[in-house]
Amino acid sequence: MDLSRQPDDLDPRPVAVITPEGLPVDHPQFDVTLSSEELTELYEWMVVTRAVDAEFVNLQRQGQLALYPSCRGQEAAQVGCAAALRHDDWLFPQYRELGLFLMRGIPASAVGAVWRGTWHGGWGFPEHACAAMSIPIGTHALHAVGAAMAAPRLGEDSLTVAFIGDGATSEGDVHEALNFAAVKAAPCVFYIQNNQWAISVPLSEQTRAPSLAHKAVGYGMPGIRVDGNDVLACRAVTEQAAARARSGGGPTLIEAVTYRLAPHTTSDDPTRYRTQDEVDHWERLDPIPRYRRYLAHRGLWHEEAEDRARDRAARMCAELREGVFDAPDVPPTELFAHVLREPTKDLLEQSGQLLAELSRKE
Repeated sequence: MDLSRQPDDLDPRPVAVITPEGLPVDHPQFDVTLSSEELTELYEWMVVTRAVDAEFVNLQRQGQLALYPSCRGQEAAQVGCAAALRHDDWLFPQYRELGLFLMRGIPASAVGAVWRGTWHGGWGFPEHACAAMSIPIGTHALHAVGAAMAAPRLGEDSLTVAFIGDGATSEGDVHEALNFAAVKAAPCVFYIQNNQWAISVPLSEQTRAPSLAHKAVGYGMPGIRVDGNDVLACRAVTEQAAARARSGGGPTLIEAVTYRLAPHTTSDDPTRYRTQDEVDHWERLDPIPRYRRYLAHRGLWHEEAEDRARDRAARMCAELREGVFDAPDVPPTELFAHVLREPTKDLLEQSGQLLAELSRKE
């Protein structure tokens, strides 16, 4: 036995159906058949996501938000995945999934309230089959598996999607979630947005595996890499994984290879740990102009489509600003209001202590 060999039963090349130049690629396993309206809709959502993302950054710089993690560069990975799911499929996001939130119909102002700190992070999310944002890295993967296991018991054929980053794959919670999902054949998809950096830690210091998708082999589930800057490939791969989960085939691990063009958060300085040459390389692979070139090749891109996307983005940016700018703070006592349906004695005592503190300050 040659112990120096690497696992080779998983194709390390990311699935792509669009070249960086915007030309279509025939893929034997993933055939994309969408209407003209569906194809242009994907473009609109990517444009909207980037514009709203930029508005979030502006609001933070103006002192309206405490912090914000930009998703610039990851629009295709998010929009493509969301487009392949049903509205009753539950999403378990981290904190950088703006494209998913917008496509699910979650108001941008609800996302803004989280980063402003004026709410507890749940308003507007569950109504759209989306769990609240998970700031702790990887903990929500376990929640996704639990919800997936509950669906068949409730007579539902929905699935769950756990959105994790490359850094989260180093967390114990994610390992436990992957193992449990595989053993129980849970209808769950693990969607890794590999944006190359976990704050300042590069992927090379996260794992020695040939790819993050290769980790699936150890859990006994399929693993696949997809070009995270190819919105159609992300949609096609997610669609197949969802169909497999829905039919009782169990979980799938998807690694969407993309890049975080912006800082980790608005408090980060990425020039301290990555080179401008690296950023320039990935700028040339930007998913939005890439997909625009594809639509132009298909004869589907025109100025009206661009104007429609920009108008939609402008409306959503205006709604975000109106809902967030100088928004009032919530009463501090609401800290206790949504913990338990029937407050315990301890909670009531703690609430009383807070009220006493506040009244003394007044």
